[in-house]
Amino acid sequence: MKKKVVIIGGGFAGIQLARNLDKSLFDVLLLDRLNHHQFQPLFYQVATSQIEPSSISFPLRYIFGKSSDVKIRLTEVKEIIPAENLINTDTGTYSYDILVLATGCKTNFFNNPVTEKFAFPLKTTYDAISIRNHIIHVFEKAIGANSEQRKGLLNLVIVGAGPTGVELAGAFAEIKKYVLPKDYPGIDFSELSIYLIEGSKRVLINMSEEAGLASGKYLDKMGVRLLTDTFVKNYDGTTVTLSDGSEILSQTVIWAAGVTGNKIDGLPEQNWIANNRIKVDRMNKVLGSENIYALGDLAFMETPLYPKGHPQVANVAINQAKLLARNLKRKALNKNILDYEYNDLGSMATIGRNKAVVDLPFIKFQGYFAWLIWMFLHLMLILSVKNKLIIFINWAWNYITKNSSLRLILKGEDR
Repeated sequence: MKKKVVIIGGGFAGIQLARNLDKSLFDVLLLDRLNHHQFQPLFYQVATSQIEPSSISFPLRYIFGKSSDVKIRLTEVKEIIPAENLINTDTGTYSYDILVLATGCKTNFFNNPVTEKFAFPLKTTYDAISIRNHIIHVFEKAIGANSEQRKGLLNLVIVGAGPTGVELAGAFAEIKKYVLPKDYPGIDFSELSIYLIEGSKRVLINMSEEAGLASGKYLDKMGVRLLTDTFVKNYDGTTVTLSDGSEILSQTVIWAAGVTGNKIDGLPEQNWIANNRIKVDRMNKVLGSENIYALGDLAFMETPLYPKGHPQVANVAINQAKLLARNLKRKALNKNILDYEYNDLGSMATIGRNKAVVDLPFIKFQGYFAWLIWMFLHLMLILSVKNKLIIFINWAWNYITKNSSLRLILKGEDR
């Protein structure tokens, strides 16, 4: 008799596990509160009007349309009851033989509810659309604003100089140079300031020093104001207060400074560590459990090479999921299981047109060739051939014209 595997979360880990499980041994139920998989590495391009949301959002029922063994339910999980092998959701209760938690992360505002209320996160397609709508609204307001009002409107603040923050800052700098003066000839865009605020000593602190220094130079040359060794203490919707006591007037703050796990009620508190990650063994099994597993950003696995856990990146989630699928099959067939270890294939970030940084295990390089590599690898990760083609055409058009026609405000009227 087949065992029932319930997967909570349709991100990189959840999709890969559902795809790779042996359907002759397992029935699969995928639960998610969204009906689509989101390609997070390109959220910043939706937020900056370079590609459409549909280009990087893939309906779950489309992904598994040819697999009758994978069932999908659109629901929000409320709690799990390990003692009874049950999951309570807003659409009812589901049972499982094996449960896999792949709920990913959300933005970490570090217990600052005021900042959380007013700053924009960038962890979902909806977040990216909200930022795009807001940015366009800001420039529409700036047309009729007086010089005093424009100060807050024309200061754009990005908090966190990891890949997302760096890519956002570079994209906005290029829009400032190539696009906005054409759309809004009545605004002096020399007054538009793009701030990138980072608490550590340099940008891209998790990449090599060469990558960080090169990115910093690119951004500085593009006119981005870098503030390193600086923290945001508070943001009330109009004023950013920094750790050195200085302030920046701004109506646009995008928060890319950290993540915390999407915690699910029901597991013992001792299973959780800082930033809501859950302790797992080398098979991704939750410690103290016999049939509950955690994958990807949510999982904290200590290994000889990564005693402080693996980086929260897509490659870890994908490969943990693939190995878990193999191990669940091996376990069902009474074979020895395999331990997971992360094979770091490298990291990269793009800073804009013709500019990127790439760290590979055997070489590090920057510039135009790195930019081409970045584009190629991201295209390869997109799920469908149709979407690969659409994104490539958009990129080619934007590259040739230094412009796009995607600056639409997409939201309904208030009722």
